[in-house]
Parts: sequence; C-alpha cells; structure tokens
Amino acid sequence: MFRNREDAALQLAKHLKALKLKDPVVLGIPRGGVVTAAVLARELGAELDVVLSRKLRAPYQPELAIGAIGEDGEVYLNAFAREVSGVTEAYIREERDHQIAEIARRSKLFRAVKPPAEVTGRSVIVTDDGIATGSTMLAALHVLSARKPHEIIVAVPVAPPETLERFRPQCSRVECLLTPGDFGAISQFYADFQQVEDEEAVRLLRESRALQRAVKAGAQ
Repeated sequence: MFRNREDAALQLAKHLKALKLKDPVVLGIPRGGVVTAAVLARELGAELDVVLSRKLRAPYQPELAIGAIGEDGEVYLNAFAREVSGVTEAYIREERDHQIAEIARRSKLFRAVKPPAEVTGRSVIVTDDGIATGSTMLAALHVLSARKPHEIIVAVPVAPPETLERFRPQCSRVECLLTPGDFGAISQFYADFQQVEDEEAVRLLRESRALQRAVKAGAQ
C-alpha cells in the first residue's frame, strides 16, 4: 500500500537510480501519471514531459477500456474488444473522434507551458500511477517507438503481472514495485488517490521546466 502518488514515485525512483540512463526524460500519462513523473524527474535530475494517449471506453461501461488511441491517431484494440456489447465499427469511430478531440485539448493546454521533449537517442521513462488493462500505456509505447529513443523503460508502482507481459516486447525494461495477482483497481493500492486536475499537471510541468532552466544556467 502506498500513502499517495508521491510516496509510490519515491520508492520507484530508488530502483531507477541504479540504472545507467542516457540523457533521461520522464514522460507521464496525464493526469495522475504526471504526478508520478514529476517526482521521478526530480529524483533523477531528468527532463519532465507528458505523452498523450487515451483509453477507448466500452459502451455502457466507461471504466472498461476496449483499447486506446495515441497522439498519432492510431487505434489499438484489446483482443476482447469486439466481443463487448455495443462495440461496432461506428461506435469505435465515434469514440476515436471523441478521444482525439480530448488529446488535442490537452496538447494545447500542456504545450503552452512545455514544448514536446526530444526523445531520439535518449533513455525514455514512461510512467503512470498504475496500470490496469494497459491499453493506454501500449498506445504510448507505439507512439514513442517510432521516435527512435535509445531505450524505453516502463516504470509504474503497481500493475497486474499479465498486463506487464504485454509490454515487454514493446520496451527495453519494465520496473514495477507491486504485481498483485488479485488486482482489482489501481486505487486499492493507495491510501490517498485523489483525482488529479489539469491545473496540477500544468503546474508540475511549469515548475519542472523552470528548475531545469535554473540548473542549466547554474552549470554555465
């Protein structure tokens, strides 16, 4: 059990500090993942940024992910997606358009304070406050792989073991603190799992960028 996202990220950072990283950048999946990413970036002295991907919600069950969509607009469906009641080609197109619009909204919001980080040739750490089905993370990994990083490390506090296995072919390394077999929801592993608002994610990006600038100025 973690006290909150900051506590989980501090524990995760201890594992990442042991790795040899090449000009690391930490990418959080908004919004909760940005809190985790901000702590990791601070502890590792790395650049902080976001990677925008969204889950595709099941009809009548918005908490169930039938897949996800990345910033590139490509849709990734879970194997069971077409077996879910109400999932048709028309529904998938409608949900895709809705999530693309949300990605565009968030991109405009976050890019106003932080231009996209260059990831080519760098150690890229992709994080969230936890993983359930993994669809959103998988979409993010597909987007990042095309940008030719030195390596991609998936680092999360908690995820079911079967979900982590889906990522191993898509990344260089997986770091996860808890892999419970009785996984129900991410929130069950946190004492405090308050919703993270856009304003907090923007603040964290702004503060991290200011810190990076100050460090670079001091090194000159």
